[in-house]
Amino acid sequence: MKYRWSTAPAEPLLVQRLVRELSLPPLVAQCLVNRGHSEPAQASRFLNPRLRELQDPLLIPGMAEAVSRLWAARERGEMVVIFGDYDVDGVSATALLQLFLSRHGWVVRTYLPHRMEEGYGLTEDAARNCLAQHPAHLLLAVDCGSTAVETISRLQSEGVEVIVLDHHQCAAALPPATALVNPFSTHPSAVDAPFTELCSVGLAFKLVHALTREGRRLNQPEFMETDLRPLLDLVALGTVADLVPLQGENRILVSAGLKHINTTRRAGLQALKAVAQVREPVGVRDIGFQLGPRVNAAGRLESAEEALRLLLAETLEEAEPLAASLDRRNRERQELEKQILSTLLEQLEATFNPEKDFVIVAGHPDFHIGVVGIVAARVLQNFYRPTIILGGDGPWLRGSGRSIEGFDLAAALEQCHDLLERHGGHKMAAGVTLRPENLPAFRTRLNELGRCWLKHDQLIPPLRLDAGTSLAELTVETVAALERLAPFGQNNPPVHLCVHRLVNQRVPLRIGAHQQHLKLWVTDGRLTMEAVWWKGADKHWPVGVFDLAVIPQINRYNGQSQVQLQVLDWRPAD
Repeated sequence: MKYRWSTAPAEPLLVQRLVRELSLPPLVAQCLVNRGHSEPAQASRFLNPRLRELQDPLLIPGMAEAVSRLWAARERGEMVVIFGDYDVDGVSATALLQLFLSRHGWVVRTYLPHRMEEGYGLTEDAARNCLAQHPAHLLLAVDCGSTAVETISRLQSEGVEVIVLDHHQCAAALPPATALVNPFSTHPSAVDAPFTELCSVGLAFKLVHALTREGRRLNQPEFMETDLRPLLDLVALGTVADLVPLQGENRILVSAGLKHINTTRRAGLQALKAVAQVREPVGVRDIGFQLGPRVNAAGRLESAEEALRLLLAETLEEAEPLAASLDRRNRERQELEKQILSTLLEQLEATFNPEKDFVIVAGHPDFHIGVVGIVAARVLQNFYRPTIILGGDGPWLRGSGRSIEGFDLAAALEQCHDLLERHGGHKMAAGVTLRPENLPAFRTRLNELGRCWLKHDQLIPPLRLDAGTSLAELTVETVAALERLAPFGQNNPPVHLCVHRLVNQRVPLRIGAHQQHLKLWVTDGRLTMEAVWWKGADKHWPVGVFDLAVIPQINRYNGQSQVQLQVLDWRPAD
């Protein structure tokens, strides 16, 4: 078995209540209960996400102060410089703010740091370069700044005010920003916001919502007919790519945003969809694996300016060359990633000890720092250990980490602060800079923490199943109803089911251009159903009487619909 299976407990009373009051199939009701939606009203809101359910943006800590300062800048004709970040979240948030502010009376300039030359976030060098290019007294730091205490203190002493719009963990001592808009802020004026998992483009949307409300309150004509919904394509792009939970407000924003991506008139996204060969309807997977990586490509290797220009492009003539360039850069990124990953896997397969290696830490000056985060994610997939991969950055090693459930990566880095030059991030992803000579001690310290924090069963990837079911229950109507739980993503995974006591009705068949996939025909003796196991041809095929862990899907072809199972894992039946 590749996974550690666990099935959610049956909740017949809660399920029957949802079945009765919302007219749902029992399987759908069980999946809603599993996701924490056992009250009919709550479940109904989850199944029918609406923009009017969004909370008051002023509930977010620091939002009122940001609105007040930005409004003063507008009235004075004062320049606002948006200092963004080079990932999809930072670029899409920067584009959203640039579009809104420039169209509603603000004087706006943008600046994106260079990954290789300036590093991540609001560093001293990046801030200095930004203000040399755009002399101003008001900086809006987006997707960074929550830990930039020294930089913001220096800027303040030089008469530059900083508004921080960020969703990363804050430093123990908060930066002296004019406004710190961060759901995790402990600012004295903070109010417990109803939803804290917004990424920066979500916060940017909340900021322009608050500014629009202020404009309407003041009877400003240019705000009376403002429609923010066309900006939701950018919100969906950044939110999905940043891997924040698709719950609460993120679910509402992404559900609406996907509709706008599919109908968008934004030239940059039209060109991006074309070069990525993404067909409508665009879904979460298309953003995560096709659109997002291309927007990320420029910032990973050099500067993200090209990606920002793409999202701001007004015509296809302007957008198409930019999209083609990003596509080329993405192929370069993939080749770099492939080379580094191949080297690492060869090393780790020879040295990895599952009994002792609780955390994987690897670094080399030749590794390109633009792709080490992706490589860390790939290594984690292979070994299921918290992983940090570092590359060369002048005299330093700089890298990215990805984690697993039970190991708070940001907290672990804080425990290693004496070995590090810089660090920051989330529980599940973080960045780090250190001196090469500290790498062995850093690896040892993290493994000591892993040994304390992680139990052995946490080092087997979990496979959480919503319910056990039968082939008979998986009708087209029921599976279509399960699709209402989409969009699927972080903290709202696709429906995973266990179908018990099956056998192969015929010999499985290798399929695909490289014969890498497996097609099965499984039966319980009464019904037979097709199943596909992506990249399963080289795995140990199910034999005898077995249980299948699957994602049920509807295969629509030539006007016909039939249920098809996507295989996740199998085990011998009890």
